Amino acid sequence: MQYHAISFAKEGFIVDVIGYPGSSPMREISENTRIRIYYLRPPPEMQNALPRLLYYVIKVVWQAVDISQLLFRKRISGSLIIQNPPAIPTIPICWLYCIVMNTQFIIDWHNYAHSLMALSLGNEHILVNLAKHIEEIFGRRAKNNFCVTKAMKEDLEKTWGIQAKVLYDRPADEFRPITLTEKNEFLQKLAEKYNVSESYSVISKKSGFIISSTSWTEDEDFSILINALQEYENTCENGELNLPDLLCIITGKGPLKDFYMAIVNLKNWKHVKIKTLWLENEDYPKILASADLGICLHTSSSGLDLPMKVVDMFGCRLPVCAYNFDCLSELVRHNENSLVFANEYELAQQLKMWFQDFPNNEKQQQLCEKFQKNMFTSQLYPTDWHGNWKFNVLPCFQE
Repeated sequence: MQYHAISFAKEGFIVDVIGYPGSSPMREISENTRIRIYYLRPPPEMQNALPRLLYYVIKVVWQAVDISQLLFRKRISGSLIIQNPPAIPTIPICWLYCIVMNTQFIIDWHNYAHSLMALSLGNEHILVNLAKHIEEIFGRRAKNNFCVTKAMKEDLEKTWGIQAKVLYDRPADEFRPITLTEKNEFLQKLAEKYNVSESYSVISKKSGFIISSTSWTEDEDFSILINALQEYENTCENGELNLPDLLCIITGKGPLKDFYMAIVNLKNWKHVKIKTLWLENEDYPKILASADLGICLHTSSSGLDLPMKVVDMFGCRLPVCAYNFDCLSELVRHNENSLVFANEYELAQQLKMWFQDFPNNEKQQQLCEKFQKNMFTSQLYPTDWHGNWKFNVLPCFQE
């Protein structure tokens, strides 16, 4: 949604952004005089003191009141674009505001809220069914709908009769390749600022460097990566394939981080190091551009969305090993622009293939160049975000 705000501002719109505090907004937003930020108040932390359903009801009421007072307090908007998920209570509240204020109501579908909720609650839970009905009812009432894949466009039309326009995610301008000098400077910063001393061996090419980003939720099974790295460690210990030591950095925050890191901390690996970091906005593109290979474990609760992390990695021309699911081929095509795996065994084989005889494997270098050349060729739209946005979104606001 930050990219939407920046593009609207570039085209002369006055933009209000509503969201929760936490991560700092992008500099292009915080320093833009056309963009004003409004922060919601996080609901009270009572989930451990109350039954799950009761806490959820209190949370929804809190959010409904907070969103409503903020919407009606700020200046009146001609259009309101909302990202889904979440659906409850955001979609009904925003729709009501649009009716009262005669404002255009637009939904940007990044996934289905009900499919995400079903991961923890089950498909038959009352809240899952409520979210599904909300998405159907209000999706049909939206002035415009955008979605992130052709598969989702077809599903929205087939399931609910909702007409949507495909708006593929694109990397922002800062997600780009960097020079060797910039890379070495960042790796030194990684050691000094983020206490990753292993980055010095990455500079000297004694170690390979892989990266993954995650929100540590149920739709990403990090045991796949842990087990693949165990196989890599075993191969190193056996002296096979001439493999380098491996630095694996995982960025992001989320509820399952402690669970998976407890498993990692039990490992006594000599050749693989896993570090978890929370990076400043300006450093995230640089770490992607400094890595040798990206890892994506996103499985998609609906099977209809694409991982934004891969989009960002492609912007930095970083090849990826991505977990396969139904519509992934709209972005990642196996052996054409990156690698796709179905289980921990396949991921382990791909890691060993990529880093065998590192950094002097000519076949791997040729494959890397091929992947970099073919990134985004599966999507016949402008490759930069703003060009793609002007082509697909702007016309809907000029009618």
